[in-house]
Amino acid sequence: MSKAKSDLYKASGVDIDLATELLGKVKKDLAATRRSEMLSPIGGFGGLFQIDLSKYKEPVMVSSIDGVGTKLVVASMMEKYDTVGCDIVNHCINDIAVQGAEPVYFMDYIGIGKLRSPLYEQVLGGIAKACKAANCAVLGGETAEMPGMYGNDFDLVGVITGIIEKSELITGENIKPGHVAIGIGSNGLHTNGFSLARKILFDQCGYKVTDYVESLGETVGEALLHPHICYYSAIRDAKEAKLPLDGIAHITGGGLYDNVPRILPDDVSVVFDPSPMPVPPIFTLMVEKGNVSKEESYRVFNMGVGMVWFVPADAADKALEIIRKNGFVAEKIGDVVAGNKSVEVR
Repeated sequence: MSKAKSDLYKASGVDIDLATELLGKVKKDLAATRRSEMLSPIGGFGGLFQIDLSKYKEPVMVSSIDGVGTKLVVASMMEKYDTVGCDIVNHCINDIAVQGAEPVYFMDYIGIGKLRSPLYEQVLGGIAKACKAANCAVLGGETAEMPGMYGNDFDLVGVITGIIEKSELITGENIKPGHVAIGIGSNGLHTNGFSLARKILFDQCGYKVTDYVESLGETVGEALLHPHICYYSAIRDAKEAKLPLDGIAHITGGGLYDNVPRILPDDVSVVFDPSPMPVPPIFTLMVEKGNVSKEESYRVFNMGVGMVWFVPADAADKALEIIRKNGFVAEKIGDVVAGNKSVEVR
């Protein structure tokens, strides 16, 4: 009876056996992300994670949910899916790390028209790789095969949970005139701006993902699929060093203009001069070919700045040292002045 039902379901477009088979191929990688606080293996109805209360006086849980957006379209064009698995994890980690939280567990959702290999294993393999690098457990996930809903497309969503001592929360409330902004380099678009990027590169310029472009030093597809950088290690080290890190902005959709004001007190503004930071060539290409204004480019794209730290001026050198020791490009790119939460990019 069970076999008959499975066959009918498969004929309607949902292959339960294939999902089990493909998951089995990456279970070892997922298991490698396990932390001691996990009380159940992956696959249960609910993931169990016990907080070590001996480490905290007032533990605060910090959570975020996000997706990879239309970068998935480029991944499909390239038939390369491991980097978007890294993308969703690293994006989510950065979103809670800006408040100082340690990422402790991650959960994913894949919605897809028809489950297929190697897409499934590559996505989950990328998720496992990124989580292991950050010592973040993969607590569970969901794959929903929905024929008639997604067609040949798929969607990828991640949920991250972290923990921080309440007294150590980074909120931005202590940012004052005289503080400086430290930019940390990106390696490309990360996970934002792909709708405009695809319009410029594919529709207007007629590029294919396999086209090699001299100024990029790689193919268009390769340049677009660079995985989102995870900056947590630098934030962790800054906290351990007791750096007066008073505010952090993750530069995602909205760029410097929309993300920085999210953490500013009402009475300050920031004047940016991002020229010390190297601009990845993919941005230069898109700005030139798409005739994108400077203002719009710094709102749609990160333009080489993936994160911004705010520290007192006398702590800038120490901040730069910590960031660079973690392998990231970093430069002073702005000053905090009296104002009204506005951002100026010169």
